[in-house]
Amino acid sequence: MTVQTLQIPAYRTFPVRVSRVQRLSPSFLRITFTGPELGDFSSNGFDQRIKVMLPLPGRGILDFPAGDDWYGAWRALPPERRMPIRTYTVRGLRPERGEVDVDFVLHGATGPASAWAERAAVGDEVVLVGPNARFPGPTGGFEWHPPADASCLLIAGDETAVPAVCAIVETLRPGQRAKILLEVPTAADALDVAAPDGAAITWLPRRPGGGAPPAPRGALLTAAVMAAVDELADVRTPTPGVVLDDVDVDAGILWEVPDEDLPPRRSSGVYAWLAGEAGVVKSLRRHLVQDVGIDRRSVAFMGYWREGRDSD
Repeated sequence: MTVQTLQIPAYRTFPVRVSRVQRLSPSFLRITFTGPELGDFSSNGFDQRIKVMLPLPGRGILDFPAGDDWYGAWRALPPERRMPIRTYTVRGLRPERGEVDVDFVLHGATGPASAWAERAAVGDEVVLVGPNARFPGPTGGFEWHPPADASCLLIAGDETAVPAVCAIVETLRPGQRAKILLEVPTAADALDVAAPDGAAITWLPRRPGGGAPPAPRGALLTAAVMAAVDELADVRTPTPGVVLDDVDVDAGILWEVPDEDLPPRRSSGVYAWLAGEAGVVKSLRRHLVQDVGIDRRSVAFMGYWREGRDSD
């Protein structure tokens, strides 16, 4: 008798309900989801990515695509019945209680996720797509891979990267030298993060208050990252002839992370992780790798979103 092996998907859908809504700051809202199947929800920690499938007005999650081929089923639906999908980070996971925390950035009704989060209430239904604890192998979905010989960590991003950065920072070992730079909308958006000794967090509010004019998006982060690299004199080892491939952030996705299959790294002592608006990340990528000379195998650059472009 032939026994057919059951194919277990690395990622699966989890129907959930909102159990708590907590306003963290003017721009950040934490929503706790609960569901009977979340005992099988897994997370690698760090910057673990998941998908949030948002309810449709008047239909809720009636059309959510159950089954292993959820994405194919979603694509096959008429456009008006496709639940909007957005990518978020797991901020907290308690599988024994069937709970997952996700932090949302609020920016009004300019997108379906922010608009939904602004009015989210206990009992609201959504669908999460996340790692399957029953999958026997690694599920991936995170980009935090610092080398063991990194003497300094440089972590930077805008408000969309704050949940991922906070999750990463809370896992750092005490004494690990780390410089964390976070650009946020207002001074009140500086969150209370359990950073260990050695990790220094600098919040960069675009609207600092006190009548000062707002800074252009990305300007504070760019200046702070460049200044931080200048302080790390040991990494300024430009390699002549290093020219990066151009990435059209208006037509494609800027997502460049260290590849384990590449030749051994040229150690620079620093590991950099940068995420946020793709245009800003692209300019920082060029500066760190091409101008400063940090080995591209020691950096992770992620364009989480592009200003003026739908991220669905």
